[in-house]
Amino acid sequence: MTNRKDWKLKPAGKGTDGRRRIKGSLVALALLVVSTVAAACGGNGSKLVEGKMNVVTSFYPLYYMAQTIGGEHAHVVNLIPAGVEPHDWSPKSRDLETVSKAQLFLYHGAGFEGWVDNFLKGVSKDSGLIAREMSAGIELIDVGDGDNGADHDHEHEGEAASGSEHDHEHEGEAASGSEHDHEHEGEAASGSEHDHEHEGETVSGSEHDHGHEAGDGHNHSLDVDPHTWSSPKTALLLAENVKNAMVEADAANAEAYEANYAKLKEKLEALDAKYAAELSKTTRKDIVVSHQSFGYLARDYGLNQIAIMGLSPDAEPRAQDLVKIANFVKENGVTHIFFEELVSDQLARTLANEAGVETLVLNPLEGLTPEQERNGDDYVTIMERNLQNLLKALQ
Repeated sequence: MTNRKDWKLKPAGKGTDGRRRIKGSLVALALLVVSTVAAACGGNGSKLVEGKMNVVTSFYPLYYMAQTIGGEHAHVVNLIPAGVEPHDWSPKSRDLETVSKAQLFLYHGAGFEGWVDNFLKGVSKDSGLIAREMSAGIELIDVGDGDNGADHDHEHEGEAASGSEHDHEHEGEAASGSEHDHEHEGEAASGSEHDHEHEGETVSGSEHDHGHEAGDGHNHSLDVDPHTWSSPKTALLLAENVKNAMVEADAANAEAYEANYAKLKEKLEALDAKYAAELSKTTRKDIVVSHQSFGYLARDYGLNQIAIMGLSPDAEPRAQDLVKIANFVKENGVTHIFFEELVSDQLARTLANEAGVETLVLNPLEGLTPEQERNGDDYVTIMERNLQNLLKALQ
């Protein structure tokens, strides 16, 4: 056993020389601590590299696509760390610094990142950043004021959506996004409107925060469903938009981006075909989910989404909605209620207990957990698991 006395500091010596040695050691220790803390708190700004196109993405699906398409020619940084729910995240001043130094910033749009417009106004006018909205050109699902899935997803109990009236031809719809994009020459905001002086502060101008909790930077009253990536069919359009943006920002490596995109497209098309074939065979079509993030999955593959919570997973359901869903589950032979991994599963499990059914994971893929990241999971592997859980619940 180690002797406790071994941990005691021994004097460096008597007199001036000893004091100098002690002082020198303390200075060295202080510098070590400072450098260690700086490395730990360096944030995204320390992750950019030279010699490649630096691409910053707003959340995981875009990160996966950009990284896959970029290959060896692009260095991709995702703003939101693993294990963090995008609806709970707001950018800090260090994130603005990272984006300002990058060549390309990819965000989803359609209201998913409620902070993005205000955030981009803080980008320096001489940064040269290209910012592109990846949902541009995609046929979005109109939900009115639908932040409460219960009101809009099962108004008529027992009526499963066939999906046929909602099917849209998506081929060729991917747009360059020019009418939705932000060019930043001359758009730098004054310090009084956008205070980014302090490391770690939330980037959120009060004059732009209408009807939100202070500083949260999110839009809780969406008119469209932004969760396009929940369907492999619609994710194909996102991937094309990502490729187009990368070619635009780095034309010198366009051939490599096109080749990598072709491989990704093949994977997503195979995934789409598998979803379409397998889900067409199920007798049940109703999926009860924790929050309203599977509208495109339901639309593209003929399912009916019943959401406990609205478009944001932190939207509180009403008591009468929970009663309505429990009755729906009992009366329509629903066997499983789906929950997510990045948000609390308490409501889903409570509802499942009330209705006497089981729970399963249906991942909305807004981000990875640290464990999934360590295991090498990605968009395709998780979507494959989603399909297996859907088939189990709908058999």
